[in-house]
Amino acid sequence: MQDEPEVVVLRLGHRPGRDDRMTTHIGLTARALGADRAVLVGDTTQAATTVRDITDRFGGPFEVEVTDSWRPLLREWTGSVVHLTMYGERVQDVEAEVREAHADREEPLLVVVGSQKVPFDVYEAADWNVGVTGQPHSEVAALAVFLDRLFEGRELEREWADADRRVIPKETGKQVERLDEDGGSESSDDS
Repeated sequence: MQDEPEVVVLRLGHRPGRDDRMTTHIGLTARALGADRAVLVGDTTQAATTVRDITDRFGGPFEVEVTDSWRPLLREWTGSVVHLTMYGERVQDVEAEVREAHADREEPLLVVVGSQKVPFDVYEAADWNVGVTGQPHSEVAALAVFLDRLFEGRELEREWADADRRVIPKETGKQVERLDEDGGSESSDDS
């Protein structure tokens, strides 16, 4: 989020054909809930394209990268590392410590989100292995809960730069408003 140290989401273990939608949702969730950048590993070009398209239409800043190898990023990371895993410490027990390292000590934060079995060196490299529940669940849900806890809800009030449309909250139905170059409303789509 603006004026805070960088938060990067690293998506490990993408399985083409099986994880395409999940990897896309990891990127979209990272963007929507306050991360600055997502790094997607493997054959994730379509997921990256979708996240870039959403950022172009609904605003940023947010970056997405595709890489073949996650190990150099993890090895060279200069800040804190959180690995989201069902088997980790409870998020409610470590969130204050993570938040202090990130915001108070101004350390960038790498949030690792796996897919299939995560190599043990990720567990060892992490400053915190964090679980949002001790029950089977979606990695997208884990990322959403973690980012909301990290930012204490501030991400929900974020302003988006360079958007050409925005969602208008409604009790029922959906409304997406197109914006002009100055950020004002041009017209609205009600579907």
